[in-house]
Amino acid sequence: MVYALRQGQATYTNQRNQPALIDPAVIKAAGEIYHIYCEVHPEMTGQASGVAINRTNHRGKVIFTNQPILLPQECFVPLSQIESHMY
Repeated sequence: MVYALRQGQATYTNQRNQPALIDPAVIKAAGEIYHIYCEVHPEMTGQASGVAINRTNHRGKVIFTNQPILLPQECFVPLSQIESHMY
């Protein structure tokens, strides 16, 4: 995977510059992390860019920058993908 910027937004792409697919279970776990964060910190809602999450144990953190630095076993799930997976 290659980290790339597309139209001012951080995205992950594969070698053919196609958006990388993220496991639906990882997206669901990222959504749970984000929603718990919103419940605990209601004043910060809407300022996050997404969640950095470990693909194997589904532990993660809410990220507030558009260019997250990730560990090799982590992936970044943008807030837009978390919200679209909910509906």
